[in-house]
Amino acid sequence: MSAGRFAPSTTGPAHPGTLLAALLCWLDARSRGLRVILRLEDLDPERCRPEHAEAMVRDLAWLGLDWDAIETQSDHHERHTAALDALAAAGRLYPCTASRKELAGGRRAPDGGWAYDNRGRGTPLPPGGWRACPLPLRVRLDDGVEYPIDEGGLDLAGNPAEAFGDPVVRRRDGAVAYHLACVVDDAASGVTRVVRGRDIAPSTMIQTGLQRLLGLPAPVYRHHLLLLDGERKHSKLHGAVSAALLRHHYAAEALCGILAQASGLRPTHAPCRPADLLPGFHGPTGPDVVMTWDGHKLSPQE
Repeated sequence: MSAGRFAPSTTGPAHPGTLLAALLCWLDARSRGLRVILRLEDLDPERCRPEHAEAMVRDLAWLGLDWDAIETQSDHHERHTAALDALAAAGRLYPCTASRKELAGGRRAPDGGWAYDNRGRGTPLPPGGWRACPLPLRVRLDDGVEYPIDEGGLDLAGNPAEAFGDPVVRRRDGAVAYHLACVVDDAASGVTRVVRGRDIAPSTMIQTGLQRLLGLPAPVYRHHLLLLDGERKHSKLHGAVSAALLRHHYAAEALCGILAQASGLRPTHAPCRPADLLPGFHGPTGPDVVMTWDGHKLSPQE
């Protein structure tokens, strides 16, 4: 059965942006009669913590969101390594010796990071194959334009091998990298719709490129507005107010109403539950919204 999914990383607590993204993903899937999956992305061994995953599940349940399945990404190691085997068999994997420091100061990628110049293409894997390689592994993408479909009207087309460079698919610490794990798990779970923030939109072309190499179906994408704290998005990195703190100041219905108004789903912030937003749901509208936390409440910037 077709599905949508919400896939937060478990590197820190949920915050207003997390809750909005979860709500919009849930509404999109439920309004279409699809299964909806919560996938806890926990592959980063340095930053992911079980307590963050447990808190994420609690906070989303408190908001009123339910799931047809809850998956932990690290449980899918076998399917991730099978994908690496397939890419190696196709002659697509190669070791990367370039450090982030070496790439810094070069060309910017569409997501603001430093683009990789594909300097390592043609470097062979060691005799023992990719498993015997201590270096990060990149995958050689096709040189050509990808045309991901975005229902919100964003132009996602681009040549990922040129714009970003060949992506890392296995990190130096042995962890499978985000883009590869994401496309493999989406396909295995029957995900046909991916609803997520606009900040991730530029890298969609990388994922469709990987889907093409692995013979996986491409979901339909919809990238929604962001909640901003000043000029930057609410995020764990920037110390956004946690969902746990919000729960001390708001009832779930009150916070849901604030998120519904911010995303253009309702004209006021009257308290509501997620299920109340399902009738007539057609997706969020409007530009990014600035919401500040003054220690007691979230307030939209006029």
